[in-house]
Amino acid sequence: MGRWRPPAEKSTALITREGHDRLKAELDELWRVKRPEVVKALAAAAAEGDRSENAEYTYRKKQLGEIDRRVRYLSKRVPALRVVETTPSDPEAVFFGAQVEIENVANGESQRMRIVGPDETDARRGFISIDSPLARAMLKKRLDDEFEAMLPGGAVRFVIVEVSYPD
Repeated sequence: MGRWRPPAEKSTALITREGHDRLKAELDELWRVKRPEVVKALAAAAAEGDRSENAEYTYRKKQLGEIDRRVRYLSKRVPALRVVETTPSDPEAVFFGAQVEIENVANGESQRMRIVGPDETDARRGFISIDSPLARAMLKKRLDDEFEAMLPGGAVRFVIVEVSYPD
């Protein structure tokens, strides 16, 4: 079996200011703090002699590869991102950066989420990607609008309960 993989889908290059700052801080932390620590530990492990049976050397080599891979990705991705800081002209409609509360029509269950860029998606914080089927389905909808989203479990109907834009 080869290593070829189909190219990943292009993700939207939008991001919030806080998400952009977080990615830049991660890149800086990896490059200025973590990588030098791992390089130092790798050199110490290499100095111990036989590398073929040295678990510390193998671990540090793998860790350095992961850091370098992430640094390479962030170095290309961060400059390509477009920071969105403005509130849309129609603040009652759902667009990028919106804080939205939706209610499942079938069971009345409501959930609150924020539509953000794919690089800052975080389910625990309720941040969903603008590229997700749910976010795509609710874009341009307004308060009390019903919409249907194709989720992994099938089509689900929702109604928009609240739309706001954080400062």
